Amino acid sequence: MDFTTLSARQGKVMVSVGDSFTEGMCDDVLPDGSFRGWADRVAERLAADDPELRYANLAVRGKLIGQIERDQVPLAATLDADLVTLAGGLNDVLRPRCDIDLVEAKLRSCVQQLATETTTIVMFRPTDPRRRMRGSQRLMPNVERLMKLVDDFARSHGVVVVDLFSARVFDDPRLWAEDRLHLSPEGHRRVAEAVLQALGAEPAFDWRRELPAARPTPWVRARRQDLRWARIYLLPWVGRRLTGKSTGDGRPAKRPEATPVIQAQATQ
Repeated sequence: MDFTTLSARQGKVMVSVGDSFTEGMCDDVLPDGSFRGWADRVAERLAADDPELRYANLAVRGKLIGQIERDQVPLAATLDADLVTLAGGLNDVLRPRCDIDLVEAKLRSCVQQLATETTTIVMFRPTDPRRRMRGSQRLMPNVERLMKLVDDFARSHGVVVVDLFSARVFDDPRLWAEDRLHLSPEGHRRVAEAVLQALGAEPAFDWRRELPAARPTPWVRARRQDLRWARIYLLPWVGRRLTGKSTGDGRPAKRPEATPVIQAQATQ
């Protein structure tokens, strides 16, 4: 189902499942304290054509693909969605002892549960981490397997694939938040546009276009930023990995029910 068909149908349902990427971490903060995020931005665009659109976002930061499969996908499958966005597995890949075979099996299960004749599923080829994250080369064999699996879903289930991997604009640190792991508001804006264009929407702007050149950061300031990042973000992240904790522990989804987008915005 393309964007024209989605736009023509009234009373559509959009459901997003995943982790912090889909929750919208580090985008603009809404009046209720939640993050906006690319998925909210896509829902808002669809609601401009369909005021009756209902939208649920079940994503929770820190979740592994097994948790997404267990806690989010079964509920998403009951919502009779016209559009489902599914992003998960990268939190697993970041872990040193990632069982990539298990990750692939869980992703297949998610797609099988969500796929219907009337549901459009959107998945992603993730951004390339090598030019902005030191030591990320070790992740690439598993990242490449995830991308191959997503491409296979496009052939076998008609999944719409959003290719962020080939977009060099995501090498720009301005598209990333201070924690260097989550998108900035500009990053979320571009992912939302990438999703809409993958669905066939009329382009609002070139989401792959590079930002104007920025002045180089002086070496001393850059090293201070590195030290601050390690103290505030990296060390706590390592600590959570060692203790088995997650920032999403006990956190509910921000939109656990499919509710009208216009109505939700008006009440915030």
